[in-house]
Amino acid sequence: MSLAIKFLLKNRALRYTHFRNYLLMRLTLILSLHMQITLVSYMVYKLTKDAFSVGMMGLAEVIPAIGFSLVSGHFVDTREKKGLLVKCVVGYMLLSAFYFLLSLPSFQSYTGVDFTVWLIYAGVFFGGFLRAFVSPSAFAFMGQLVPRKQYQNATTWSSTSWQAGAVIGPLVGGFVLAASDFTFSMAAILCIQIIPLFAILRIPRHPHNAPARKEPIMKSLGEGLNFVFRTQVILSTLALDMFAVLFGGAVALLPVFADEILKTGEIGYGWMRAAPGIGTVITLAILSFAPLKKNAGKKLFACIAGFGVTTIIFGLCAEIGGTHSLFSIANFHISGGFLLAFSMLMIGGALDGVSVVIRGTILQLYTPDNMRGRVAAVNTMFISSSNELGALESGFTAKLMGTVPAVIFGGCMTMVVVGVTYVAAPMLRALKLNPSDSESKT
Repeated sequence: MSLAIKFLLKNRALRYTHFRNYLLMRLTLILSLHMQITLVSYMVYKLTKDAFSVGMMGLAEVIPAIGFSLVSGHFVDTREKKGLLVKCVVGYMLLSAFYFLLSLPSFQSYTGVDFTVWLIYAGVFFGGFLRAFVSPSAFAFMGQLVPRKQYQNATTWSSTSWQAGAVIGPLVGGFVLAASDFTFSMAAILCIQIIPLFAILRIPRHPHNAPARKEPIMKSLGEGLNFVFRTQVILSTLALDMFAVLFGGAVALLPVFADEILKTGEIGYGWMRAAPGIGTVITLAILSFAPLKKNAGKKLFACIAGFGVTTIIFGLCAEIGGTHSLFSIANFHISGGFLLAFSMLMIGGALDGVSVVIRGTILQLYTPDNMRGRVAAVNTMFISSSNELGALESGFTAKLMGTVPAVIFGGCMTMVVVGVTYVAAPMLRALKLNPSDSESKT
């Protein structure tokens, strides 16, 4: 049997044309957004030279992402999903145009650095608002595009497209910025975002199965929260991911590592920002051929503990690997410290890829169809809390302890979280990813 036939037999979700368009939409949208956050973070650091100012971007995004998430879940469950996704993509295009304006040197000279940074925070706030709606909309929409028995495979490919965008975006952002300036780079992002809009418009509308009578919004939100909190396997998975990433958010401090500690410049910054995504894509490619079957829970704990270890070693990259240039490629000076940092970020991303697939599969399998939007919104709250509050925590601890001690502290706390959750959540230790098992629980 040829490799191509084996691939198609293992990845039946790719047979569905609408799902392939969904993947194109997801890939290009995430690519543009990671390119955007890479450039915006670096622009804030270049303007302020302050790690805490970069960390404040996390606070600016997490407030709307959490504040609107529960409302968005109720909204998604009572609306047609494609229309919501189109509106979100258009909103991101408007945000890119706004960042283009802020990147103009003439605009910055007119408004001043402080006001420009506050306008950037306002843009990040709006991006957090869009994120509160786009994540549950995309999650619920994917469930309409493939049969239930293909959810694990579809989740793997959905995660792969997300991570591929997360890899390519920072790399493209770093190279484009090194070759031009912030203004040209922001314009490039706006052009890229035409592709996801085109892809989502090619997918037909699907029935949204609105309830026969509309519930009061507070009752609807309460039901979503109650479902998550009474389903131990979902709650423990989300909590583990949230607190592990909350303390292991070293990525937020990459502008400091690139500019001051490792002195790699824009290209090195782009590579380091892409490194976790590269590792995750490698993991997801492996899982597309060899899906998780046995001991998924124990593998999840082991991988997140390993993520904590790689975070600690990353924090020590300059001390262990040094900053002396070993060789150069097109004026990009590569030191032992950079190679170690890149390796640890990539391995950490590979380990995190296991968590991505397990969490996504659990949410698809254990969530009833009529609650997908609300449960996905709760998931967005947890993920937003971990990533954006993690950025704030990293910036705050870096200001108190210094950049390197802050990263090491975060890695140690991630391992503590793994130990506590392992003891407190026995059902997660015995986790199975069998659709027939989950069906009996929903």
